[in-house]
Amino acid sequence: MELYSPWALLLLLLLPVLGYLMLRKKRGAAVRFPSLVDMRNCPVSWRLRLRPLLVVARLLCVALLILALARPRKGTVLSEISTEGIAIEAVVDRSGSMQAEMDYYGEKLNRLDTVKRVLTDFIEGDKKGLQGRPGDMIGLVTFARYADTVCPLVLSHGVLAEFLKQTQIVGIQSEDGTAIGDAIALGAARLKKAEEELQRRNADLGFAGVGEKKDTPGFTIKNKIMVLLTDGRNNTGQHSPLEAAELAKQWGIKIYCIGIGSGQSFMVVNDPFFGPRKVPTPNELDEGLLKSIAETTGGFYSRADDAESLRKIVETIDKLEKTEVKSVQYTQYAEHFAWWTLPALALLGLEMLAGCTVFRKIP
Repeated sequence: MELYSPWALLLLLLLPVLGYLMLRKKRGAAVRFPSLVDMRNCPVSWRLRLRPLLVVARLLCVALLILALARPRKGTVLSEISTEGIAIEAVVDRSGSMQAEMDYYGEKLNRLDTVKRVLTDFIEGDKKGLQGRPGDMIGLVTFARYADTVCPLVLSHGVLAEFLKQTQIVGIQSEDGTAIGDAIALGAARLKKAEEELQRRNADLGFAGVGEKKDTPGFTIKNKIMVLLTDGRNNTGQHSPLEAAELAKQWGIKIYCIGIGSGQSFMVVNDPFFGPRKVPTPNELDEGLLKSIAETTGGFYSRADDAESLRKIVETIDKLEKTEVKSVQYTQYAEHFAWWTLPALALLGLEMLAGCTVFRKIP
């Protein structure tokens, strides 16, 4: 709520003067009596005692009209249009090896849960080092033996965070594996298709393309990147990881590869005889392949042994891929002076009615 003409409130300073003038005794009509003894002994009626309420009602009416004159109003933002952003495809490994334990600031989580928490902070922000990516299109691809599009590239990140939260480690043995090549190919195809659909939509709406200027621009993709997180080596799938990386390079997609896991890792298994116990897991991370993929597309490779190192890598990507969010906001104001004017008029009517009936005087 705001006042369009706050200077009008200065008129409230005149109310004490107005009240004094209205309550000041005036010379009225006189009636001659032989003696005032009997008149002085007469009790004062309640009507006479309450008659100053008419003055109070009139002053309150004027005060309400002054507030209405200040024009109180409330603004509502109708739209906010982001004009340029980065298309980000998160490609997350959910194979069985991601069940291995990983340190999350003193808490023992599996690798996938640690990745999910850090990615959520990257997408939505954590009010610390990560501010979130509100102006970017972000999608989610997960993979084990098969690569799947869990969430298409969207600007509404609430639904993306929910899909990421529901992502689980593969539960069927026949679907376990690490198809890095297929995951990269699928992620690249999603980024390419999203860019083509945006260009076609902007053209249909009459918006300018990249490099042109329009008064009302449509959303355009500034850069296309892929964040690949895996703890294994490619052992299945139809596409070679390096061939998929070459395809991504042709489409202008940069891939940041993050290797998950350390040399000494354990996995908790439920033994039917001895109960839950920790079993060492082998380190199958193919760092050479991930470095080649990153170098081919212009990205970088880094290894994360725990949540802290993973967060630092994500912060680096966040700083490298900056988005200048441009927006157009429309604000519509709703006038609220009627909420003050109508009570003022009603109060004025009641004051006049009471003065002509209950508080009527002669002359």
